[in-house]
Order: sequence, then structure tokens, then C-alpha cells
Amino acid sequence: MLKTATTAALLGTAVLLTGCAATTSGSGDVLRYRTPGSTFPIAAAVEIPTDARTVYLSGKVPPVVDKSKPATDPAAYGGDTEGQTVAILKGLEEQLKSMNLGMSDVVKMQVFLVADPAKGNKMDFAGFMRGYTQFFGTAAQPNLPARSAFQIAALANPAWYVEIEVVAVRATKPVK
Repeated sequence: MLKTATTAALLGTAVLLTGCAATTSGSGDVLRYRTPGSTFPIAAAVEIPTDARTVYLSGKVPPVVDKSKPATDPAAYGGDTEGQTVAILKGLEEQLKSMNLGMSDVVKMQVFLVADPAKGNKMDFAGFMRGYTQFFGTAAQPNLPARSAFQIAALANPAWYVEIEVVAVRATKPVK
């Protein structure tokens, strides 16, 4: 009798767990959680559905935007932190597009900021945010990624003030 009751309990638990998994998988919706009471343009968390694939993009540094400047001059790469951020995000946007993805598919971002000598050798977070908010949290593209930003000692080129890594999500089923 005890063996039958134990078996029945285990089967019932298995059925319940299977039902829970079935109701949460396959939805195709990426859930983005905001910080309550905050208007800061990042997600507090992002939940990826089981039927989606993640795409990890390598860190991107600013491209050359002014070939007349030497490679050691920040002006060659968009100048200040804001200009470099915009140049990088445009490059990421193009890279994502070539993979049939977009900025709205970005779910995680890590930002590495180098101190700007013009800002008292501190990272220019406000400049980064001015560039970032041109691409995220807009009326045209309201999706926000979970994000971290760090001040680091240096990047490979002393003229670079910004490097950005992103993770995007690709739905495995067509969006209806």
C-alpha cells in the first residue's frame, strides 16, 4: 500500500511539473522587468523563453570615423565618449541586421568605459548615456537590455574610451 501511494505521489508530482514546464515554455516572449519606480533606461532583469536562442557578440570598439586623424587621437574614433558610443552602437546595429536581428533583440549589455582626460580622468557616464538613449528606450525602439557599466583602466588603443559587448535573442518561431 505504501509503495502504491508513493508511486502515485511521484507520478502526480511529475505530471504537475510537466504541466508547469509546458505552460512556461514555447511562449516566445522575452520578458523585460523594470525597476519599480525608476525611469532609468535599463531593464532590472530579462527573462529568455526556452524556445529562443542567444547570440553573443564580441566586444566592439569605436570604428575609425575620421581617417585624417592619427590612430592615437580620440577624434579618429568619434571623439568623446558620446561620439564613440554612437559609432559603436551604429556598428552593432549593422552587425545585428546582417544576422537578421535588431537592437530590440538585445537583452544584455556590458559597457567598459575608460577615463576621459577632458573629464578629470573619470569615465564620462553622462556622455555614454546620451549616446545609449539614442538607441534604447526610444519610441521607435522601447526594448531595454539588462546592463552593466564599468570604468576600466585602459583599452588596447589609448584613443578608445568605450567598448560594448551585447547578447541578443533570436526567436526560433516566426513572430505573429
